[in-house]
Amino acid sequence: MAGEATTIARPYAEAVFARAEESGKLDVWSDMLSFLTSVVESQEMAPIVGNPLIEQDALVSLLLEIAGDKVDEEGGNLIKVLVENGRLTVLPEIDALFEELKADKERVSKVHVTSAFALDAAQEKLIAEALKAKLGRNVTITSEKDPELIGGIHIRAGDMVIDGSVRGQLQQLANELGI
Repeated sequence: MAGEATTIARPYAEAVFARAEESGKLDVWSDMLSFLTSVVESQEMAPIVGNPLIEQDALVSLLLEIAGDKVDEEGGNLIKVLVENGRLTVLPEIDALFEELKADKERVSKVHVTSAFALDAAQEKLIAEALKAKLGRNVTITSEKDPELIGGIHIRAGDMVIDGSVRGQLQQLANELGI
């Protein structure tokens, strides 16, 4: 279903991105989509969003009331279109695709680093600088600690994966030995 949701969400994300770019509001739309995604995925709203018995007008009104001033008129129009077309549940995918388009436009790669030990700011900066040189674009890093890596780091930048972890090297050796 995730692939199908992405396929459904793509035209919406591209249309929203084109409008945001045209109006110079990439960051505004990024904030609106992020906020709306958190609302739609919230424990309280998730059952309502997917319920076909809820009237469309009531759902739109509820979402607009919750959003308040966090969503402008165009954001409100997006909510209406998604509700009318039964596509509100793909809002998280629209948000993710929009962020990918925005990052690509801004030539920024989001990189996730997993390490056996917590990284400090200086280590993250070194990794970011090395990846910037390799990828030819700015890099923003999120990191997490995973003691199961034993040592080293695991880097994911989109489709690119660099596994410099001890666990990864042991797995590679096991694969080569046919274990």
